[in-house]
Amino acid sequence: MRAAEVLRSGPGILRRTFLSTRRNLDYLRGAAGSAIFSWTLVVGLSFAVPLCVVGIGIPLLSKVVRAARTSSSRDLERSRLLTGGGGPGATTERADALRRRAAPASQDIGWTAVNATAGLLAGAVVFVPVVAVVSCLTVPLWWWALPDPMVPNPALYPVDSWPVALVTPLAAVPYLALLAFLAPRAAAFHARLAERVLAGDGRAALAARLAEVTASRAEALEAHAAELRRIERALHDGTQNRLVAVRLHLGIAERLLEGDPAKARRIVEVAQLASEEALADLRDVVRSIYPPVLSDRGLAGAVTALTARCPVPCTLRVGELERAPAAVEVAAYFAVSEALTNAAKHSGATRVEVSLRTDGRALHATVSDDGRGGAAEEHGSGIAGIRQRVAAFDGTTEVTSPPGGPTTIRVELPCAF
Repeated sequence: MRAAEVLRSGPGILRRTFLSTRRNLDYLRGAAGSAIFSWTLVVGLSFAVPLCVVGIGIPLLSKVVRAARTSSSRDLERSRLLTGGGGPGATTERADALRRRAAPASQDIGWTAVNATAGLLAGAVVFVPVVAVVSCLTVPLWWWALPDPMVPNPALYPVDSWPVALVTPLAAVPYLALLAFLAPRAAAFHARLAERVLAGDGRAALAARLAEVTASRAEALEAHAAELRRIERALHDGTQNRLVAVRLHLGIAERLLEGDPAKARRIVEVAQLASEEALADLRDVVRSIYPPVLSDRGLAGAVTALTARCPVPCTLRVGELERAPAAVEVAAYFAVSEALTNAAKHSGATRVEVSLRTDGRALHATVSDDGRGGAAEEHGSGIAGIRQRVAAFDGTTEVTSPPGGPTTIRVELPCAF
């Protein structure tokens, strides 16, 4: 019974071995290519450093360092794909991006020097069995095309007849077994070395992340203070003035009540109208804090109402949209609202497209228009306010607005914070 199970599982084992070997060979091919590029960087560095002494090597050194950083980031990403993100210093994609900004240049230069040797060694380990396999499989072709003494044979016996030439491809089997044995070990060695040198213990990424969180907290406090000032201005300039007018009108009506009741009644009507306007202003302030439509209809319904009120024709596309925390939905609502206002006031657009979706991790909102483009934060377009509001939730804002358009504002808000 066990023998039958082994026979049945045999094709699956062979398939998994084949896929694993191919994956590791792909990695080692990339490692060898990266090692060759590292040698060009080492040569460039050997020229740039002496030239810096006389002041003319700095531009070359800067280019070499940037190229080393790009190459090391790709090597780290490739190693993470192979190992599944394990190993020391394993971090998230965001932390990897932070590492690229925070890691010292010496780390990337050091990896370039290490990789120049390690990458070639890892590739060379599997190069010999690969060449042997190809040579064994092509012996019949060489026997047909070349004179007898020139036929290459990794099986280490002379090929002197057609039967021997036709049997020799079977000698590729042990080389294939050797390749399946060496490839994962060579790839794992290089990948772990890359993670150890480039990721280290994650302290650089942690320091950069801490700085980002500190800046985000400061932006959140500033946004909160700005929101309080806005509410105070709205209450002072609108609601408070109308309530003062109501009080004055009621005081005048009280004095006229006995002497001129008809005039007092008219003044009371004016006071009543002023109180209704004050109540409307107060409702507007409340809506600006938390739009009731979000509670009633959810984010999709609230944004639908926004697009319906926008003077520019809008198309709303809602993907898979789960309910996010209330504060996140409020931030997304006002970000979309501000982006639509920008499109209507500044872009000269004839169409606007809004899309909403969640991916289980974050809420994504995108507003695109076909306007003139060239949007910039310093031009009072409201983009700075969007970025500040989103940053308070540790989110990201991406603005693409080349001259001539189109303008696209993408907002990503984490659903767990």
